[in-house]
Amino acid sequence: MLTKQGGRGGPARVLLLGGTSEIGLEILAALGAPPETEMLLAGRDEQRMAAAGKSLGCQVRTLQFDATALDSHQALIDGVFAAGDVDLVISAAGILIGQETLDRAPRQAGLLVDTNFTGHVTTLLAVAAYLRAQRHGTIVVLSSVAAIRPRKANFVYGAAKAGLDAFARGLADSLHGSGVRVLLVRPGFVIGRMTAGMRPAPLATTPAEVGIAVAAALARGTATTWVPAALAPLAAVLRVLPRPIWRRLPR
Repeated sequence: MLTKQGGRGGPARVLLLGGTSEIGLEILAALGAPPETEMLLAGRDEQRMAAAGKSLGCQVRTLQFDATALDSHQALIDGVFAAGDVDLVISAAGILIGQETLDRAPRQAGLLVDTNFTGHVTTLLAVAAYLRAQRHGTIVVLSSVAAIRPRKANFVYGAAKAGLDAFARGLADSLHGSGVRVLLVRPGFVIGRMTAGMRPAPLATTPAEVGIAVAAALARGTATTWVPAALAPLAAVLRVLPRPIWRRLPR
């Protein structure tokens, strides 16, 4: 259950960066937030965000946000916090482009990196400064099992997620003792809009399952959650797999 943090009155406020993210929206749905909660959906597609907001059962406001428009991020975050404290920030912006496409169009690789890594850095550094000042709040960062060891089949995506994963861990350390915490989420293959047409990998999950797992991890106060949980021991094996064997893996 989402509750108001800190000592100030008023309803809880939640910011979703990546306002049409399937996983992000499923996290919001799984929170069990009371109707007076203010959900801020920040993204590019106003119509899709408005439609998604109708199913949340809370007070919903949409904001224009482009993860690749780096110069606009500080002003966005300034505006959000000018209206009051924020209790939960979910950083969920992301795209997936096939490695074959990126090999032919390196500019698309830059777009992927800006969306999946750089845009998270610029927004979350701004968010962290405000949360540190208000002395409460939680940041959820959507990483991936792909961050553990980038594979040849999607190494640009894996590299971007590896950067985001390392950033989230460093951000958590920098906020230690401030009253602010970071939850790092590492899903496996998620069957959804981004992976449409792809053959699911072993231990595949769904946006709804990730949402439920994140809500449970927030309630427990854990720092990292794998979805599904069986990915954690598997990732430990993948980290130490000899490189000649790693190179032969198809996915």
